[in-house]
Amino acid sequence: SLHRVRGSKQMNTVQCARYVYQTEGIRGFYRGLTASYAGISETIICFAIYESLKKYLKEAPLASSTNGTEKSSPSFFGLMAAAAISKGCASCIAYPHEVIRTRLREEGTKYKSFVQTARLVFREEGYLAFYRGLFAQLIRQIPNTAIVLSTYELIVYLLEDRTQ
Repeated sequence: SLHRVRGSKQMNTVQCARYVYQTEGIRGFYRGLTASYAGISETIICFAIYESLKKYLKEAPLASSTNGTEKSSPSFFGLMAAAAISKGCASCIAYPHEVIRTRLREEGTKYKSFVQTARLVFREEGYLAFYRGLFAQLIRQIPNTAIVLSTYELIVYLLEDRTQ
């Protein structure tokens, strides 16, 4: 990413792409790719926790089954809470990859590879540096994930209800 100098004109997307290509070549567009792959683990953790919580909600005595014939399904707000908890846990576990990815994308820095960056950050700044900015990430991501997953579940429920 480019650092903005006070008084400089902001670049548009094409100018930025041209600048990256001229200064770093095609490899400049793939800086931090390994760290992005590590980010897949966050999604896996999130869905594993979410599915476990969803299963628990379906089996809980507060499920919306009234007479035993109706299909048991967790409430919309229960699903939102499950999504929020799962995203929060996954983010806390996998957040260090975000820090490493951000460092790798900084222009003209001492960070070269995923492992080298992780070691350097740990050695120079300590373990807590891997969680710098976590709170802001949680504030941004948890509501988004809760809304997306619960809305998805609601749509699936409504579509299943109509087909039967």
